[in-house]
Amino acid sequence: MTEAACLFCEIVRGEQAALSVFESDECLAFLDHRPLFPGHTLLVPRDHHETLADLPQTLVEPLFGSAQRLARAVEKAMAADGTFVAINNKISQSVPHLHVHIVPRRRKDGMKGFFWPRVPYASPEAAVEAQSAIRAAIRDLPTP
Repeated sequence: MTEAACLFCEIVRGEQAALSVFESDECLAFLDHRPLFPGHTLLVPRDHHETLADLPQTLVEPLFGSAQRLARAVEKAMAADGTFVAINNKISQSVPHLHVHIVPRRRKDGMKGFFWPRVPYASPEAAVEAQSAIRAAIRDLPTP
């Protein structure tokens, strides 16, 4: 897939709408439009790289440093017991642009193995509330 035809590249360029929760020079994070649970966040490198194997070494720390920060923020913002952090490479990768899933988890939330429930937002306003909470939690975290 070319960068021009990539949905996540379109989001990075501002051509497609997304509820952004974090951005840096190297990365952008936004709420998944089909969340496993409210607060499910996707973190992408701004540049088009299809898989983890394609990610240049210079972007490894910025991407995973941001993932670590987002895992803390999502857990706090969504009052979760923890987070599930995952990357699909090719298989089950719905958009061929590297993305890290940061999913809030609660004990007995129904997520078992890889049979994941999908729990949509109750309303567009609920998605915006999750967006605001995660943004606030990121601001509250100490700067690395």
